[in-house]
Formats: sequence, C-alpha cells, structure tokens
Amino acid sequence: MNINTFNAFKSRNYRLYFTGQSISLVGTWMQKTAVSWVIYSQTHSKFLLGVTLFASLFPSFLLSFLGGVVSDRYDRYKLLLATQAASMIQAVLLTGFIFFGYYNVWVIIGLSALLGVINAFDVPARQSLVYEMVDDKADLPNALALNSSMVNLSRLVGPGIAGLVLEKFGDTICFGANAASFIAVIGSLLMMRLPKSAAKPHNHNIFFELKEGFAYIKNTPSIKFVLMMLAMISLFVLPFSTLIPVYAKDIFKGTASTFGVIDSLIGLGALSGAIFLASLKPGHNLKKILAINTLVFGAGLVIFSHMPSYPLALLFAAVTGFGMMSQITISNTLIQTTVDPAMRGRVISFYAMAFFGMQPLGGLLVGGISQKIGVPDTVLGEGVVALVIGLLHMRFLKKKTLEKATVDTLEHSPINALASN
Repeated sequence: MNINTFNAFKSRNYRLYFTGQSISLVGTWMQKTAVSWVIYSQTHSKFLLGVTLFASLFPSFLLSFLGGVVSDRYDRYKLLLATQAASMIQAVLLTGFIFFGYYNVWVIIGLSALLGVINAFDVPARQSLVYEMVDDKADLPNALALNSSMVNLSRLVGPGIAGLVLEKFGDTICFGANAASFIAVIGSLLMMRLPKSAAKPHNHNIFFELKEGFAYIKNTPSIKFVLMMLAMISLFVLPFSTLIPVYAKDIFKGTASTFGVIDSLIGLGALSGAIFLASLKPGHNLKKILAINTLVFGAGLVIFSHMPSYPLALLFAAVTGFGMMSQITISNTLIQTTVDPAMRGRVISFYAMAFFGMQPLGGLLVGGISQKIGVPDTVLGEGVVALVIGLLHMRFLKKKTLEKATVDTLEHSPINALASN
C-alpha cells in the first residue's frame, strides 16, 4: 500500500458509503453462504446449486436494461434508498421463513429471484452514484478499486463468520444478521450531503433510450470489447463458485466451516488483488493487467480443480480469487472512466447484464456438466477456458499495439511530412 491507496476517502460522502456498504456486504455474504449450504444440505443436488445462482442473478439480466434507463432518468440517490429498503424486506422475509422452520427450497429460490429483480435497479443506481460521491473525479479509479476491496473483504469475512454461525447458532442467525446489516447502509445514505438532483427532461420513451444506449456501446469499441470479455468470463468461468459446497462437503469431507474457509480464501485473494489495484498510480495499462490476471485466474482454477491437499487447495483458491477480482474491478473502472456521463446508467446496466446475466446461465451449464463429468473436471475445464480467453486478450492487445505503431510511423514518415508542407 502507498499514499495513493485511500485517496477517495478524502470525500465525506464516499467515506459514509464505504462504511455502511462494508457492514451490509458482510451480511450479504453471510446470507449467500447460508443459502448455498441450506440448499445443498436439503437436496444434495449440484444442479439446484446452479438453479439457485440462476434465480438470484437472471432477473438482473432481464431487467438491468430497464434499471439503467431508470437510473439515467430519475434521482439515483432516491432510487438507491428504495432498492436498499426493498433488499432489507427480502432479507427479513427469508429470515422469517427459516425461523419458522419453513425449509421449502423453492421458496428460498423464489426469494433469491426477488433479490435479483431488486438488484437490476440497485446496481446501475449504486455504481453510477459513486461518481457523484467522489469530490475529485481523478480519484474515481481509486474509489472503484476500494469498492472492490470492500466487496472482497466482506467476501473474506462474511463466509467465514457464516460457517461458524451455521454450526454454533443455526441458519436463522445468518439470515437475520443480513437483514440487520441494511440498517448501516441505509443510515449512511441518509447522512450524505449530495447535490440536489436536477429534474431531467424525458424527450423520448424508455425503448428509445434503451436503443440509444445500445448504439453508444456498439460505436465505442473500447467499451464494447471490455463488456464482451466480461460476458465470456461470467458465462464460462465465474460459475465455478457454485461448486465450492461440493468441494467442502464431498471432496474434502468437511462441514459448513470448511465451506466458509474456502470461500474466505477466495475472498482473501480477491482482496489482495483489489488493494494492489487501489495502490496503482495513474497511467498504468489496465487492459494489460486485466489480460495477465485472466491468465492467473485460469491457472489458479486448473491447479485447484484436482488438488488433493486441502492446505494447498486453499492456497490456489486465493490465487484464483486474485485473478478473478480483476474481471470485475478493471472492467468497471475502464467503463466508468471513459463513458459519457449521460449514458453512465445505461452502460453500467450492460455491465450488470454481462456480469450478473451471464453467470446464472453459466451456473445452469456448469451444474448440468458437473453432474455428467464430475466437479473437478468441470472446474478444470473452466480454468482452461479462462486461459484461452486471457491468451486471446493478449493477442488482441498486441494487435492493437502494432496497429497504433503502424499509424504513428505513417504519420511521421518523410512523405507525410512533405505533404503537410
């Protein structure tokens, strides 16, 4: 870490957001861990783990376009308050069902789908509002990297706490802790002093604005490339996380605590990667770092997939987390720092679609394949796909560098110099 690591904390609104969101995300990861454990404990079905991921994320795929338009059309601050309140209600309902012993798997999956609907509107509003929370816009990349460190620190802490709580106190406490954690983030939002949102004219209908956002991405190659990369990683590689309960319970013959520890080590690696990014000075080639870390992600998964030693498996789980983190953070940073402010909500909705939308489809795909060829071979295949994507990315960057060098050479050639004279 260096002096640049915490630049975004100079902004009061961002400090409030970071504090409240950090507490809330610990609760979110506790609930995610508990949901996966309850589903697998009740059904012993790898496929239903994929269905659970599908239910929690696919609504975001369907509705994120609408969420992006709403974020661009209306007050993002009020929208974020509404989505956080709705998420709290979802957590309370889930806690209530578990407290009264109603372990109906399809009710849990249904409430996970409800959260996916809420997130379709929450993510574009929340990500877009970060820009407004940071006073010095030069600190925006640092704020986004710190966001990732916050997410991954919660991923490190949340599953570990959840594993212990599941064993010692039961699943009701896990779900209840998440419901209570929303008090922190809602309180932090209410304490912010953001500029009053100006009324935005709506000269076109929602469908026109959706089409406008799509056309903007299509005509902005740098953003289009980042979104395509993220979509492929989300579809084919990121769903490996749905199979972690199988490693904990069946491969390493562990308990809920084992599941929490593996998930926490993935979070530790991701946190390390996020701090590394937050510490970078301006001017680094983020696209190259993204390509390299995609290769790290793939290599970590390949080795983890068939690692018989539990301690070594934890080590490579952390390596996997380090590489995985870049897919989310660098993609978000590249988009936020280049997008037209008027298009921010809509472009971020496409980002959410690529990230949240492809994962549930991948979860179904991975769940089905793992039933046929086994979990270790499925995770091995996901690692190989990540390696291929990373190599393709490196090739693309090399091609772009050569094209730029050719253009520069032509522009500075003696013939062009004479022509300009």
